[in-house]
Amino acid sequence: MDALRARIRAEGRNLGNGILKVDSIINHQLDPTLMLQIGESLAVYFRHLAVDRILTAEISGIVPAMMTGLALDVPVVYARKTKPITMAGPVFLETAPSHTKGIDVNLLVSAEFLPPDQNVLIIDDFLASGRTLQALARMVRSAESRVIGVGVVIEKSFEGGRELMRQAGYDIPIHALATISSMAAGQIIFADED
Repeated sequence: MDALRARIRAEGRNLGNGILKVDSIINHQLDPTLMLQIGESLAVYFRHLAVDRILTAEISGIVPAMMTGLALDVPVVYARKTKPITMAGPVFLETAPSHTKGIDVNLLVSAEFLPPDQNVLIIDDFLASGRTLQALARMVRSAESRVIGVGVVIEKSFEGGRELMRQAGYDIPIHALATISSMAAGQIIFADED
């Protein structure tokens, strides 16, 4: 997606250790027009699948997932990191490492919003190590539903998350709107530039 790549080039910052700061684009400040384009682009890619609902992780995955859900006209469910008192009844709980926080975080979804026999599309801001996406996918399997695809705004392919998803048995379409192949020496190199 050209508009996204242009914004990453102009505003993205390589903080070292594989951390890409895109706070002015998707992680703190949001450009509604760009977010709408992101959702529409992901929806076009996955439109041929019979998506029943979208699952994402709190916080930065919510807006891309919401825009994709709007374009596909399906509900969006997000995994919370803490359990509110309003979340009664059974929950699906997984843990995943937070790349930016440096700790493991809980991901919780009420079973009420992840029913069985659903076709679930996972949407998130990043695909890096793939561990958050795997945690979300395990929730879907625990709910006796199916992960039918994964869409991300940015993939850091040098971290191998796509391959780890495949090795974990997820032979599904995985689509990234921008793929970064290297962040060595303080640079941000897109996959088609290396």
